Amino acid sequence: MARAENKVTAGPTAQMVANLARKLRVRKGWTQEHLGSELGFSGAAVSAMETLAQPASDDMLVELERVLGDGMDIFEDARVPLRLEKYPVQFQDYAELEQKALVLQPYANFIVHGLFQTEEYARALIGGGFPPWPEQRVKELVQARMARKALFDRVPLALIECVLEESVLRRVIGGPEVMRGQMLHLLECGLRRNVTLQVLPMDCGLSGEHAGDRGTMNVVETMEHDRLGFLEVEGESLLITDPRKVSTLAQRFAKIQSQSLDPRTSLGLIEQLAGEQ
Repeated sequence: MARAENKVTAGPTAQMVANLARKLRVRKGWTQEHLGSELGFSGAAVSAMETLAQPASDDMLVELERVLGDGMDIFEDARVPLRLEKYPVQFQDYAELEQKALVLQPYANFIVHGLFQTEEYARALIGGGFPPWPEQRVKELVQARMARKALFDRVPLALIECVLEESVLRRVIGGPEVMRGQMLHLLECGLRRNVTLQVLPMDCGLSGEHAGDRGTMNVVETMEHDRLGFLEVEGESLLITDPRKVSTLAQRFAKIQSQSLDPRTSLGLIEQLAGEQ
């Protein structure tokens, strides 16, 4: 369902797409219903896109390029920035950094890190949050989260070193079948040459210490070899650029890795837990 608040919060790319699509449609002398039929969408969907009540979906952008783009890739080029605009505002800057990362080191201690989530897991997680999102917003957020997976196959390959706390694997999100699919997906990810996946066991510290006790975090190294940190809690996020603070996060992540199971043992544990679902 289109939402009135989108008209106020729509980003510049959504506005550009709406204005350009409307002008090109009018130039052709087409009604919204006619353009919708050419795109494979309803006239109401075209109206919602042009008025920003519901910014263009990725599928609609593909069709707009086919029908109105005239080979100029205008709508094609809008796909990535428009996708970023659909992320929560506090996540947008990091989402762009993530896709351009040379090295990404996420530690997750409550849920599977977003990059590694299956669509079913993400839908159960986002759809089950509180306060509840409208169904259309849930769909948008799930699609945006799935789009992040492009990082796995990007050229040049990003080096991704992920640590998941064992409790993440044992916490059932969406039911046993969803969790089994999620863990099988983790196994696939862990076999990628550019991915190192480790599990931090519940009894990680030799003397009870726990380097990850302060919560989830991400350490990022950019193509320019700058290092940044990203923290997120309760819907709020913090991008850290202070070298001293980032160094502390990097040292903490290294300690978390040292307390974790080695990659082969980690995948063995994930496989065992998948079999128990």
